[in-house]
Amino acid sequence: MRYANILATGRYVPEKVLTNADVERIIGEPVDAWLQQNVGIKQRHLMADDQVTSDLCVAAAKQAMERAGVKPGELDLIVVATDTPDYLSPATSSVVQAKLGAGNAGTYDLNCACAGWVTALDVASKTIAADESYQRVLVVGAYGMSRYINWKDKKTCTLFADGAGAVVLGASDKPGFLGAKLLAAGEYHDALGVYTGGTYRPSTAETLALTNGKPAVQFVRKFPATFNTERWPMLLKQLLERAKLTMNDVDHFVFTQLNLRTIEATMKVLEQPMSKTNWTMDKWGYTGSACIPMTLDDAVVEGRVKKGDLVALCASGGGLAMASALYRWTA
Repeated sequence: MRYANILATGRYVPEKVLTNADVERIIGEPVDAWLQQNVGIKQRHLMADDQVTSDLCVAAAKQAMERAGVKPGELDLIVVATDTPDYLSPATSSVVQAKLGAGNAGTYDLNCACAGWVTALDVASKTIAADESYQRVLVVGAYGMSRYINWKDKKTCTLFADGAGAVVLGASDKPGFLGAKLLAAGEYHDALGVYTGGTYRPSTAETLALTNGKPAVQFVRKFPATFNTERWPMLLKQLLERAKLTMNDVDHFVFTQLNLRTIEATMKVLEQPMSKTNWTMDKWGYTGSACIPMTLDDAVVEGRVKKGDLVALCASGGGLAMASALYRWTA
C-alpha cells in the first residue's frame, strides 16, 4: 500500500498590515468592536501592489520545501488551490512552477473557493496512493482577495485578506492520509462570490459600469447562519466513522477561519475543548483557500501538532463547497 504523508508545512503572510482602526478610517464607520466581538478579526494582511497570487504561493512553497528538504527539481506535481488566480487562463500553478524552477513537475489549479485547499489535499493524496510515479507533490492554497474588494462594501472589506499556505506531500508505506469527505450545497452558488469576469458576466465596459468598476467579491444573498455549525460536525462524523474513529480520537481540528464564534459553536457541538483547535483570523484576517494550511502551519510551528497526532481539517466556502480530511501526523 502507498500513502501520502505531509512532510512539512509552510506559509506566507504579506508584510502590509491593515488594522480594524485602519478600516474604520477607510469606510468612515466604527467596526472594530463589532468585528472583535462577533468575528474575532483584529487585523488583516494585504499583498503589495507589485505582488500577485503566484508570488504568495512561491513564498509559502519555498518555506515548506526547505523544511521538507525537497528541491524544486524533485517535485512531481504542483497543485494550486485558489479562486484569485493570476489569470483566468493559464493556470497559476504553471506560473508557480516557472518561478520555483520546478521543471519536472506537472501542474494544475483547483477552484472550489475556500474549500479548495482541503479538496486539493484530497486529490493530491489519492494521486500519490494511486500512481507510484508521484513521489513529491506540492499543494498550495493562496488568496489574493484584496484585488477584488470593494472598499465601500463593509460586509466584505472588513473580512478578506491575503496569504498563502503550503504542504509538501511524500509517498510512504505508512498511513498519513486517512480519507476525505466532500460535499456541496449548490443551491447557494449565487450567494457569495466574484460574479464578474467569467462567461456569466464578462468584464465589458457595460457590465463594469453597472457593477461600479472592477470585479468584486460580493455577499449577494443570505444563507443560513448555522450552515457551518450544522454541516461541519456532519462531515467530520461521516469521515471518522468511515475510518472507524471517533471525535475523541482527534488531537487537533483546523477549520475555515472566517469566524471564531462559528469555531467555538462547532467545538461545543462536537463536545471537544477549544484546546484542540487554533485560530488565526485575529491576526491574519480571512484568507479563504489559504486559511487552513496557514493555520495548520501556525499550529505546527507552535508545537500544537506532534508526531502521531490525528488532525482533522474541515473547510467551506462559496458554492457552497465543503471538504474535510483526516491526516495522521508523521512529520
